[in-house]
Amino acid sequence: MLKALIPFEGSDNALRAVDHLISLVQAREPMEVHLLHVRQPIDSWEIRRVLTADEIAALQLSEGEDTLQAARQRLEAAGIAYTAKILVGDVAQTIARHAAEIGCDTIIMGSGGASAIAGLLLGSVTTKVIHFAQVPVTVVK
Repeated sequence: MLKALIPFEGSDNALRAVDHLISLVQAREPMEVHLLHVRQPIDSWEIRRVLTADEIAALQLSEGEDTLQAARQRLEAAGIAYTAKILVGDVAQTIARHAAEIGCDTIIMGSGGASAIAGLLLGSVTTKVIHFAQVPVTVVK
């Protein structure tokens, strides 16, 4: 039996988390979990003249694995099976494309860490994923 804890402080985001939990409990279906980390391409000529393409790929993979470590630990501690993948490319487009390629029904992601001004000027990754994705996107804040 699933046991879930929803820390609740009364905010709108906390209410949305409760609603999301309710929909998951009502569905009572196991979830296939795919963990994805997308790295920006390294385009710096300074780096490319020092490192080979294989060394850059190994660096991207190593840094991606480090980034995924905390998520892996939480999923494993919860007993949730998952697959993990590290890709390189435009973050938002790569997330949306990968979701389509593997047939995801939903994308669940945290809200971006960019400042409000940066998000307005550049557009947040989250906003771009919502735009590009062909499936529902749940944003957790």
